[in-house]
Amino acid sequence: MRSYDAVDLDLLAALADDPRGTVVALAERLKVSRNTVTARLAQLESSGAFLDFDRRVDPTYLGHPLTAFIEVQVRQKELARIVEALAEIPEVLQAHGRSGTADLRALVVCRDADHLFRIDAAILAIDGVERTETSLAMGELIPYRVRPLLERLRAAL
Repeated sequence: MRSYDAVDLDLLAALADDPRGTVVALAERLKVSRNTVTARLAQLESSGAFLDFDRRVDPTYLGHPLTAFIEVQVRQKELARIVEALAEIPEVLQAHGRSGTADLRALVVCRDADHLFRIDAAILAIDGVERTETSLAMGELIPYRVRPLLERLRAAL
């Protein structure tokens, strides 16, 4: 884990608020020089502070208004190959390894219930997948965020 200071945390908080903030805008907001912002961004990036950047595309815009979570039980020895096969299904947006009753949780999007049924069938058809359990997402109540964590860390400095 990299050590960080108040300037790093303030910079990360500013980026959490405005991920497309320019160096100039960030420097003005934090009341530091552009060189400081540039250097800190480079340090943060090289230390692995940032996730991959992409513009978030709303799957609803692409005709996939339903979101579901599919819990997947697998034969453990075949996990790597199963994950590769899951990654070949375009509707699988994300997957996490889990502890507990299911080995994987896949976040999927679909056009309708029939499409979800076919996605689930494609997952079940992967050799080594033993069982799935599907639940529909009823709505995103807390979007991905790091701001509260940054604020807590900043207060502790």
